[in-house]
Amino acid sequence: MRDVTHDTVGVASGTRRTQAQRTAATRAKLLDAAIESLVDLGYARTSTQGIAHRAGVSRGAQLHHFPTKESLVVAAVGHLVDKRLAEIVEARPDPECGVETLMDAFSGPLFHAALELWVAARTEPALHEALIPLERKVSDALTRGAAEIMGERMSPDAIALSIELARGLAVSALMRTPESDRELREHLLPIWKASVMK
Repeated sequence: MRDVTHDTVGVASGTRRTQAQRTAATRAKLLDAAIESLVDLGYARTSTQGIAHRAGVSRGAQLHHFPTKESLVVAAVGHLVDKRLAEIVEARPDPECGVETLMDAFSGPLFHAALELWVAARTEPALHEALIPLERKVSDALTRGAAEIMGERMSPDAIALSIELARGLAVSALMRTPESDRELREHLLPIWKASVMK
């Protein structure tokens, strides 16, 4: 009997995967590995060779899909933005908890990976240039997601202000203990909600 590999055969159906399916699988492995590397090592220590190794793909395959480190890490964060926004919206959070939902969006691997890119982009012109379209995409996704969750409860200006507040609180939380961060949120969130929600 012929040996069947994961790369060429559909697991459930036993049929051969198309080239498009193999390409999508390789890209997904690279994007996931890039996020892991950014979170574990930071931008400066992340390398395309290391990402390819984590993903279990050849260096040639990595270069074929993403010729530069900037293109790979920016695509990875963009991919995670889409995935995270879909998860938040599909969860159908209560509009009354919209501010808390927005705060949660600025946590976990997505936020930490994006933060690595923001800091590195300050002194790396190629990364800065690559990040501009991603930042527009992130802002649009957050604005759209917040509007979908909160509906008429927040004006567009209140949503924009809330996104900036959530981002700032998430950055400053890196310097607080979990307990002091929770206390600060418990103190500020009611004031914030009273100011921005109708």
